[in-house]
Amino acid sequence: MAKRGGFPGGMPGNMNNLMKQAQRMQRQMEETTKELEAKEYTAAAGGGAVSVTVSGKKEVTAVKISPEAVDPDDVEMLEDLIMAATNEAFRQLEEANNNAMSKLTGGMGGLGGGFPF
Repeated sequence: MAKRGGFPGGMPGNMNNLMKQAQRMQRQMEETTKELEAKEYTAAAGGGAVSVTVSGKKEVTAVKISPEAVDPDDVEMLEDLIMAATNEAFRQLEEANNNAMSKLTGGMGGLGGGFPF
C-alpha cells in the first residue's frame, strides 16, 4: 500500500532534485529582480533636446530639457518629445527585464515550458 503523498517509499530522488532546482531558480530570480530594480535607463528624443531617465522600479527619476526645446508657441512638440523619450526609456527597461529573465529560465517561456502555469 502506498504511503501518504502518493509515492511509495517517499519522494523519489528526481523530485528532490527538481525541488532544489526550483528553489535555486527562485533565489536567482529574486537576485536578478533586485539588480534590475537598481538600474536606470535613459533615453533621448529630438536629437537629445529631451532626455528621460527611469528606474528599474518603473519610476521616472529625471527629465532634462534643453532650453532650445522650449518654444512657448509649440508646447505640443515639447510634450511629444517628453512622451517619446519616456516611452523609449520604459521600452529599454522592459527589454532588459525580459533578457535577464529569459537567461534564468533558459527560454522556457514561463515556469515550466509547456505547462499551463
